[in-house]
Amino acid sequence: MKHRMLIVFACMASGFFACNSPEPKKPVQQYKMDTLKKGSFGFDLDFLGSRDSGLVILKSSDTLAQIIVSPKYQAKVFTSTANGAAGKSYGWVNYKAFDEAVNTHMNAYGGEDRLWLGPEGGKFSLFFKPGAEMVFEQWHTPPAIDTESWQKETQTQQRVDLTKRLTITNYAGTKLDMRLERSVSILSKADMQSRLNISLPPGLKQVGFETNNSIINTGSEEWTEATGIPCLWNLDMFNPSENCVIVIPYDTSATGKIATTDYFGEIPSDRIKMDHGVLYFKADGKSRGKLGLSAARAKDVAGSYDAAAQLLTIIKYDIHPEGKYLNQEWNTEKPVFSGDAMNAYNDGPLDQGGQMGPFYELESVSPAAFLRPGQKMSHRHSVFHFEGEASKLSAISSKLLGVSIGQIENSWKQ
Repeated sequence: MKHRMLIVFACMASGFFACNSPEPKKPVQQYKMDTLKKGSFGFDLDFLGSRDSGLVILKSSDTLAQIIVSPKYQAKVFTSTANGAAGKSYGWVNYKAFDEAVNTHMNAYGGEDRLWLGPEGGKFSLFFKPGAEMVFEQWHTPPAIDTESWQKETQTQQRVDLTKRLTITNYAGTKLDMRLERSVSILSKADMQSRLNISLPPGLKQVGFETNNSIINTGSEEWTEATGIPCLWNLDMFNPSENCVIVIPYDTSATGKIATTDYFGEIPSDRIKMDHGVLYFKADGKSRGKLGLSAARAKDVAGSYDAAAQLLTIIKYDIHPEGKYLNQEWNTEKPVFSGDAMNAYNDGPLDQGGQMGPFYELESVSPAAFLRPGQKMSHRHSVFHFEGEASKLSAISSKLLGVSIGQIENSWKQ
């Protein structure tokens, strides 16, 4: 598994995971990239608008917060900002990928929140044809979540609804007919306070959005342990920093290991720490590593703090401690229902040279979708950013993550 994944990431770094190269189109707004700083929301809006004239821009009803959603690029939330065109762009965009040729394995556009389907590997994989050896050459991301556009159904200033119909034959040989529904909503300040059960202090910049992701069995057969079962998978890509730390609270009463930390080789001890129910993981984009927590260990919230940018990021998602979560590793020997409910990834240089990012990632996964024909399962995943003085951010992190900003900043000094 580890060797195979090294091959995957080596190919990613060398340009294997490239994207469509359409003719540039007129930007969707009047901003000019040459007058906006790279890293700003306006810069990314113009860049993405030149690739997709159908971008959807959602705006908060009571702040300068905005987000970019792309029907063409698989209903991704590409990025967000708390402060309009000149504000920071919080999502990671892989600019170079847009000018590469389409790749048959995966096309890595980036994006602050994208929807995938699982399992990636295992007996019911959606990424390998029936009977194929689970090696990189045989690994292919389903086009519906990789290259194909989605249908925009309805749109308001604060919400857009998108859908996609698809059929996938899984590794077990079962044809799965499904419809994916994705509703993306930007949240007002009051909405954010309600969703997180917090009171926001004055003087902060903030943006929050919620995605409600659904899968519907549109076929004639029930999805069972005999046929194979899919799941929903949200992945968030953010910009790393020398001073950025991922913070994951976990349940100390659960039994077994706290986290799986050896997806790409064991994460070095100077990059990860578990202390009194909180896991700290460096997110500097300088050392590749992935970890995962089971539904018994993970809570419904995680986050990160970038001290240099004074930026606190929070993700909140549905979790079902008694649910069956699919193992996604590239083999058929592991127990089917031994998967993670939450994952985190830090990008870094590859052993073979090169690097895809840098970026870091926070992810959440739904339980397996045991659905009869016509039934629906949903998974809610939300992203929040708070920018401002550390003293004001500390009350939020203490309430949601269980530690103050000072504790996060000093997590390797304790």
